[in-house]
Amino acid sequence: MTVATTGRFELREVEEPNLLDEMFDYALPPKIEFDAPIHEEIDGQVVTFDPAEMLARDLVITDTTLRDGQQARAPYTVEQQVAIYDMLARLGGPNGVIRQTEFFLYTANDRKALDDCRALGHRYPEITSWIRADKGDFRLVKEAEVKETGLLTPSSDYHIFYKLKKDRRKAFDDYIEVIEAAWEAGIRPRVHLEDLTRADFDGFVLPYVSELKRRSEQVPPDLHVKIRLCDTMGFGVPSPGVALPRSIPKIIYRMTHDVGMPPECLEWHGHNDFHKVHVNGATAWLYGCNAVNTTLLGFGERTGNPPLEGALIEYIALRGDLCGIDTRMIQEIADYMRSIGVEIASNYPFVGRDFNTTRAGIHAGGLRADERIYNIFDTTALFGRPPRVAITDKSGVDGIALWVNDYLGLEGDARLSKIKVHKVARWVMDQYEVHGRLSAITDEELEEQVKEHLPDHYAQRIRRAG
Repeated sequence: MTVATTGRFELREVEEPNLLDEMFDYALPPKIEFDAPIHEEIDGQVVTFDPAEMLARDLVITDTTLRDGQQARAPYTVEQQVAIYDMLARLGGPNGVIRQTEFFLYTANDRKALDDCRALGHRYPEITSWIRADKGDFRLVKEAEVKETGLLTPSSDYHIFYKLKKDRRKAFDDYIEVIEAAWEAGIRPRVHLEDLTRADFDGFVLPYVSELKRRSEQVPPDLHVKIRLCDTMGFGVPSPGVALPRSIPKIIYRMTHDVGMPPECLEWHGHNDFHKVHVNGATAWLYGCNAVNTTLLGFGERTGNPPLEGALIEYIALRGDLCGIDTRMIQEIADYMRSIGVEIASNYPFVGRDFNTTRAGIHAGGLRADERIYNIFDTTALFGRPPRVAITDKSGVDGIALWVNDYLGLEGDARLSKIKVHKVARWVMDQYEVHGRLSAITDEELEEQVKEHLPDHYAQRIRRAG
């Protein structure tokens, strides 16, 4: 190793590249590593974020695809809900990384879907329900015989005064009455603090949650209240130093330190109005909230909820392990969603048609040299999706060589050089330079060119496929 001095820093020449393998193990999503505990001041107190403490907690993902996710689209059929639930169970694996999912109870189809999913006998995700904090709705919970239900309790004055037409005391008392009914029926209440990031913390939220915790201590532990922290309008901000009620670190700190809510009784539920939905959920995990509520593909009211598949990859990155998650199910679920008419943007992370497809020739050259250069992790092993190139006038011979070799299934020394594919490359460039084409070359067109210009290799591929 040689050292060259350039000002305050030294350039260190090395014989072998430093690929930061501990962090970027290609077999897994890149690991999120923390250098040391983080100290910051929250409401006049020094708070320490300890990565070791965070990783020691039982971090989980919860799902609301069949509740909030259905508010953004036409309702799923009963059969579709059963299929989705079954795939969620396989995706989350035997350790219950996807711990719970929730259902509506209002229609005959809602109830049949819940019963048919429960009949599958999966331990995870546990089936829960969701209702408004209304005694009339609570009858549906008792009839469904679920062990836990969400109870919608709006927490901001926007909702209390303008939607419910109540004052704070009336709302407070009405909420408590329904929650007490849940305890009396032996059902665990999961209290949803709707519009929390626009609520008066000291004037309503903390007195309300403190009373819930006090009453919760008088019932058996398996009935202790859960609190879902609802960022209904996406106003939450993950950055340190932000004022309440928008600060996610402060929201969770006030819940865990001031009220004394344990992390396992806290759940984050966000929306994507300001493009912060995933990072906000991840921040909630870091600061003391064990559960992040998600939906498949992020579908949900308006701009949607934290995407479940994104949370799973974040979970693996934090843990540095698959933890029983079947990552290939992510693609199977996406294919199923397409089959029932769900549109997925072509550039959507992890499951979009082109999420690991490059069009730039220089990128294709990098992929041809070593796919790690331009592929986020081993998408072939984890997703069954090898990196691809889309052929345009910007692809160059590198991109065409990569496409041809992947199409023919050639590896190692058997892969064709740029010279061997030059006739295919010339045809592609003529499409743009001679014929003035603007659109990308289709796979079918390229297959025909391989058949014409590389007939022996084409015939071998057909025999292998045959």
